[in-house]
Amino acid sequence: MHIYPKMALALTLPLTLALGSCQPAADRGATNVGPTDHAQSSSVRSNVPSSDKPAPNPTKNAYFGDTHVHTKNSFDAYIVGTRTNANDAYRFAKGEAIDNGEGHSIRLDGPPLDFYAVTDHGEYMGVIAQMQNGGSDIAKTATAKSIFGFNTRSREQRRNSFLRIGLTIVTGEPITEIYDRDFIDSAWAQNVKAAEAHNNPGTFTTFAAYEFTAMQVVGKIEDNNGALNLHRNVIFEGEAPKRLFTTLDSPNPEDLWTWMNSQREQGLNVLAIPHNSNGSNGKMFDTVMSDGSPLTANYAQNRLRNEPIVEITQVKGTSETHPDLSPNDDWADFELYDILVGMPVKAKITQGSFVRPSLARGLAIQDNLGDNPYEFGLIGASDSHISAPSLSEENHFGKFATDLQPDVRGSVPPKGAKAWPQGYEAEQELTSAPQYGASGLAGVWAPENTRSALFAAMRAKEVFATSGPRLRVRMFASYDYDANVLRTPDMLETAYAKGVPMGGTLPSGEASPSFITWATQDPNGHSLQRLQMVKVWTQNGMPKEALYDVACAGGVAPDAETWRCPDNGASVELTSCKTDTPTGDAQLSAVWTDPEYKAGQSAAYYLRVLENPKCRWSTWDAVRNGTSPNPNMHATVQDRAWGSPIWVKTE
Repeated sequence: MHIYPKMALALTLPLTLALGSCQPAADRGATNVGPTDHAQSSSVRSNVPSSDKPAPNPTKNAYFGDTHVHTKNSFDAYIVGTRTNANDAYRFAKGEAIDNGEGHSIRLDGPPLDFYAVTDHGEYMGVIAQMQNGGSDIAKTATAKSIFGFNTRSREQRRNSFLRIGLTIVTGEPITEIYDRDFIDSAWAQNVKAAEAHNNPGTFTTFAAYEFTAMQVVGKIEDNNGALNLHRNVIFEGEAPKRLFTTLDSPNPEDLWTWMNSQREQGLNVLAIPHNSNGSNGKMFDTVMSDGSPLTANYAQNRLRNEPIVEITQVKGTSETHPDLSPNDDWADFELYDILVGMPVKAKITQGSFVRPSLARGLAIQDNLGDNPYEFGLIGASDSHISAPSLSEENHFGKFATDLQPDVRGSVPPKGAKAWPQGYEAEQELTSAPQYGASGLAGVWAPENTRSALFAAMRAKEVFATSGPRLRVRMFASYDYDANVLRTPDMLETAYAKGVPMGGTLPSGEASPSFITWATQDPNGHSLQRLQMVKVWTQNGMPKEALYDVACAGGVAPDAETWRCPDNGASVELTSCKTDTPTGDAQLSAVWTDPEYKAGQSAAYYLRVLENPKCRWSTWDAVRNGTSPNPNMHATVQDRAWGSPIWVKTE
């Protein structure tokens, strides 16, 4: 449950020296966008020769990117209409327009991204697209003829095609006639080649990557009760192997880690990022191993070695927490997605499906085993299946090619009506577009925009997540910070020299450490409403949490009893999507200490920053259609960012 005790120290300052403003001008990428940059944001970023790239910044820069993107080489993307490839995906990330698969031109909302990874499903990579190549052996198979011998625009036919091939990914038993390993290797080689062609150190970084599509079927296969999403995105720092390890080799993530360990032994640096966990029925952050046996210290060490960061948000909703798990968090009901993979079956709301209770669960496991498998950092990603993340509420184009169709989106009344039918409920589809969010992005604090620097930061967990906007969030902790540290010109140098950044660990002391907390708005986005600290710990083996507002818009202090910012009066006019923002800041910061700190109690702390409210994408659709918003959808959203935790632990 949540508690709201008194705070020992809260100092909010209008910083003249922002924690992210020390980066070299030539290396700012998308993080410091002024009026001139904004006017050029739709153009392609020009290549900068490596010899001209700026020197590394020791106090680090914020870089934004996406580590979860699918092209036509993914079996589910091609079936639903995607025709773009990895080269198109990288062009989109650098600012070019591409086709969404149904003739609509789409472009990145905002400046070019700093880094990008195409993560096509490793299973059957490129095979489904090859089925329409009439001269190929794969196109001549019975499977190809059964899929493309009819009108693939039929939703029911797309569903059946997806399920038939997807079923083999669940079971690990491939369809032999289309499981051409040499061809799959060649499709992977093309993706790696595209990553190499577009990688430009200092300007735009690419990673060779793929998705390990682990799933567990619910009940019996013939019951069609859906599958649990246990996917991982596997990212290589530099050189990549010629053949991938997929669920058709083994559907067990623990076997994936063993393979990853062997890759490192061969000099290939690699990490995996667990997929947004809300559709896992608690299996993503479980209390047992994949075979149901008790967790071991070796399991915990192996998982943490291979999976240092996790997705907390993406197009299929947010996995921070849920109102049922955090009833005193007024902002927990944010872009919730509750459908399992493969069938429109409701997911279970359970602790192991969400990041916040799982951080506490990891602390409990550490008490028992001495190691914590869930000591992870936080990033966002898109899981786009059209080569392009949709990050704007106003211009949301969805996850699949079909998501711009009005009857698929469900944001305007059906059949051209101007009012919603009484008791209207949209039919649940396999691709549940009405629940999709315009999210998300990974933020990385690194000294320069190169593969080695970004990869090292991801492994060190000095990363953050956003639900779409280019918000920046940063935190440090120490027992040696002065209360006036935010005012000092060498604040960042002091922060690193005397403390630890996000992703770090401090030993539990007699008194609370001091936390430097800071966030800034997207230069082209909405202003900030509040900066919050989330604390998680365990008590008698049960997860506990507390939520504190540490800085409020307008310079006001949080309430001394509830530690909540007062309502700042921000509102949205739903007939026009105009916003009224009496207060809202470009930057929020504070030095904070935990008022209920207990020496000897292990805890994890992470930041969350909230924008002022604005129209959700579905309300923008309704405004343009001259109708009221869908009564079954949230009319507004408060976009946000999350920082990776800092752990304060007993020895």
